[in-house]
Amino acid sequence: MENRKIIAENRKARFDYFIEDKIECGIVLEGTEVKSVKNGNLSFPDAFAEIINDEVIVRGLHISEYSYSSVFNHNPDRPKKLLLHKDEIKRLKRKIEVKGYTLIPTEIYLKNGLVKITLGVCKGKKQFDKRNTIKERDINRELQKQFRKGLDGK
Repeated sequence: MENRKIIAENRKARFDYFIEDKIECGIVLEGTEVKSVKNGNLSFPDAFAEIINDEVIVRGLHISEYSYSSVFNHNPDRPKKLLLHKDEIKRLKRKIEVKGYTLIPTEIYLKNGLVKITLGVCKGKKQFDKRNTIKERDINRELQKQFRKGLDGK
């Protein structure tokens, strides 16, 4: 059984994109970055990944400085390298060459003590798709309310 603890989830990605495929990646972090991530001091609403020289790089992932560190703290907005096998990178490269697809980090979690990122192959939603998402969410919320009232007998 794997020990998995979700640290952060990119809800904005689910709203702005259709997530076609997901892949788990390791991430190269410095010491103070790891401590900061484990404390949950990160944000990535506008983060994206790109493939440069057969390496996957994440940009826009902000990991706040570790408060108990000395002057040798990390740069919070530096691009971070993701760890993937060569064949996985080639597969991702083929997928994002299709017009409209991009790589978006969807969640960051700890797995057996290691920081991992789930990278989604995403296609952008149009405005009417977003309205449909909101509509479906409201309908589901209303159904849940009615279901709970039925269970309570009110």
